[in-house]
Amino acid sequence: MLPFTLEFNRFRLKLGPETCIMGILNTTSDSFSDGGKFNTFETAVEQGIKLVKDGAHILDIGGESARPFAAPISEQEELDRVIPVIENLSKRIDVPISIDTVKSGVAREALDAGAAIINDISAFEKDPAMADLAAKRGVPVVLMHMKGTPETMQVNPDYDDLMFEITNYLASRAEYAMEKGIKKNHIILDPGIGFGKTIEHNLVLINYLEKICALGYPVLVGPSRKSFIQNILTKKENTPIGADHIKTEYGSLAAVAASILNGAHIVRVHDVEKVKSFTHIIDSIRNA
Repeated sequence: MLPFTLEFNRFRLKLGPETCIMGILNTTSDSFSDGGKFNTFETAVEQGIKLVKDGAHILDIGGESARPFAAPISEQEELDRVIPVIENLSKRIDVPISIDTVKSGVAREALDAGAAIINDISAFEKDPAMADLAAKRGVPVVLMHMKGTPETMQVNPDYDDLMFEITNYLASRAEYAMEKGIKKNHIILDPGIGFGKTIEHNLVLINYLEKICALGYPVLVGPSRKSFIQNILTKKENTPIGADHIKTEYGSLAAVAASILNGAHIVRVHDVEKVKSFTHIIDSIRNA
């Protein structure tokens, strides 16, 4: 695995020997896994502090659901959900906060409030001003592959050559980011598990993740509680397995392990406490 060092603002993250854990904090009411659990200021702040205490190296805060078939919300509603939380947490935690948004207006105010990373699931396609903002502020960016939009992405997703198309797309978006003035060592790539992919597509992506790693950028993978895990377990065990089922957590850990062993530098997860202990062992095996 190629090691990387992310240096920005007052932060320095070493990516490689130790898996970097990005903890998910959804301030939404309708996310696929934890929608509504942390959609008040108090519960969101409490959960953010807990995720950092549990071992998160990055805290990823989002105010708009990207679950399949989710409808977009207004910029003001998204701002109302995330900005007070970021302002509070940025003064109380010692890890970088990532803003999960496709709107440059939200990202701008989030950075002003204390965020330090932009996580754009549209890879700057939804709002081209996002790239200019990231370049101007000198912050790292996560560029993800998504086929379609959250409203359409799971309507019969199809590829002629899955790995070629996704790898080529991510390479082109990274090039675009650099053309806009974003430093190469500030670019992180995400294959977009569950975003316009079938169960088989997700499995292949994880299995052949090294093809994306070969592009020469840090790679983030977010398999946590995704529906492909639930669907596999439901079929194999002949009983419904939902997002909050303990077996979905076990399945998430398996997907995290495979992702790390195949080259992932960062894993984006809901249950940081379990994943932290888990990655200690996976990293030890990988580095032996």
